[in-house]
Amino acid sequence: MGSRHQQRHLLRGGPEQEDATTLKLGEEFANAQCLYISEVRILLEAHVDSKENGSVTRQTTNVMQKTLEYVRAFSRFSNRDSVREVRQLLGKDDLAPFEMSQLANLCCEDAEEAKALIPSLANKVEDDQLQEMLNQMLTIKKFQG
Repeated sequence: MGSRHQQRHLLRGGPEQEDATTLKLGEEFANAQCLYISEVRILLEAHVDSKENGSVTRQTTNVMQKTLEYVRAFSRFSNRDSVREVRQLLGKDDLAPFEMSQLANLCCEDAEEAKALIPSLANKVEDDQLQEMLNQMLTIKKFQG
């Protein structure tokens, strides 16, 4: 019933459905910056460090602790320099911020996999160009300090 109601609402000029495959992310994300999981990790670790050295007095909540555990498990890049390099690399092409963050977060090994997981890339970048980006990103990941 819910989907039929939504479909009727759309036919009468209702709000457009969000769809990441076509980069329709919704109004809230129109001008939003997308962070990489690695960037969130760096920010949260900086918060924990500042708390430990006494410069921040806010408590670390259970949610923050669980989030930090998550980003530590899934971040692909461990330091600011490697994150900066990846941002520069992905920023060279005409990729949307969402696409850039997905590429950095997923860290795919080949272009076919990247396009399967991020369908909006399909008509945006050639396979060989995407593969070169992925190779460079994997090199950054491999040699980060």
